[in-house]
Amino acid sequence: MPNTLTITDNRTGKSYELPIENNTIRSLDLRKIKVNEDDFGLMPYDPSLMNTASVVSKITFIDGDKGILLYRGYPIEQLAEQSWSFLEVAYLLINGELPPTGDALASFQEDVKKHMFVHENIKKFMNGFRYDAHPMAIFMSTMGALSTFYPDTRKIFDPEIRRLQMWRILGKAPTLAGYACRHREGLPYIYPDMEMTYTGNFLNMMFQRTEKKYHPHPVIEKAMSILFILHADHEQNCSTNVMRSIGSSHVDPYSAVAGATAALWGPLHGGANEAVIHMLKEIGNVKNIPDFIKGVKEGKRKLMGFGHRVYKNYDPRAKIIKQLTQEVFEVTGANPKMEIAMELEKIALNDEYFISRKLYPNVDFYSGLIYEMMGFALEFYPVLFAIPRVAGWLAQWEEHVLDAEQKITRPRQIYLGHERRDYVPRKERKG
Repeated sequence: MPNTLTITDNRTGKSYELPIENNTIRSLDLRKIKVNEDDFGLMPYDPSLMNTASVVSKITFIDGDKGILLYRGYPIEQLAEQSWSFLEVAYLLINGELPPTGDALASFQEDVKKHMFVHENIKKFMNGFRYDAHPMAIFMSTMGALSTFYPDTRKIFDPEIRRLQMWRILGKAPTLAGYACRHREGLPYIYPDMEMTYTGNFLNMMFQRTEKKYHPHPVIEKAMSILFILHADHEQNCSTNVMRSIGSSHVDPYSAVAGATAALWGPLHGGANEAVIHMLKEIGNVKNIPDFIKGVKEGKRKLMGFGHRVYKNYDPRAKIIKQLTQEVFEVTGANPKMEIAMELEKIALNDEYFISRKLYPNVDFYSGLIYEMMGFALEFYPVLFAIPRVAGWLAQWEEHVLDAEQKITRPRQIYLGHERRDYVPRKERKG
């Protein structure tokens, strides 16, 4: 048969025919392969889920070999170059289609923006953190605490209530981020401004000082929107997997987002662009690059911002950000680290050592350079990742909880510990 896989178990000589669908076989079908009736059956072993599909999704597609990233079928390049509206892309991710009319987009924007305000008690909650608490810790903790403000949030199968929580989370994410930053800086919290855009509001809550009305520079506001679009979703990455896994227990979305934020905070995930800045600071000057590259090849140094678990080609988001740096630097002035970054890229793209390993620049390589010149503190970089990724997390979460095939996530294990043994009284133990 054409759409089947035949497996012969050499232990027993028996053959099994497993159906192939969408170029996959079902792991549970392997359970049919047994030595005897008491045998549990065969299990696949896949550390870090390198080659295991656990969900069926219609949201984001990546072809890492070709450097392709699609949101609901739309190339990321087109969305970044033509939309410039993060909320339009958030609408696309969550609803599956672009807003059919300008009025539909305007209505969605208003629905989200009116939820940017948070309860005044949130200020008291944040004030409980130390003055120098990391903003990602504040964001994560406060997001989880929001579930206590909305008792209906656990009714995740009520469509209206579910969507209301999604709009609330989308709206409050930049506010919580702004408050977390202001807390660390010892500055008063700034309320959202309903006359501003989503990203304009975020910049306002971050950077307003003594002026009566803060007006972000149009180029900076546009760049922020594009950066948010580029970070909105990225298929089944670590934090999205966590969002789906926590959500599989049918907990409220605030708790799931808090968990996903914790996963994103890791230096191998959302903290990577911060590591790039540290690396460029360490290099210090273009003349020091040859020694640094030598250290990388000898395994003594790490080349941060290059290579990706999925992309084996140039990350399409990195191309967009590299172009964006030129526009931003015309307003802010050039980042002195840019010369080092571009020379590193030039070497990596022409050196057989890096070419053979398919180490191309990823989204983290240039994003930190822009954030630095925009005025964001280094510790705030992962929060800048979390704000837009909320849109993708929510889209993935809703898709998961409505998927009839999904149950609570519970991977199997291969147990290699002790077999059953009896407790030994303390007096009888030796050694």
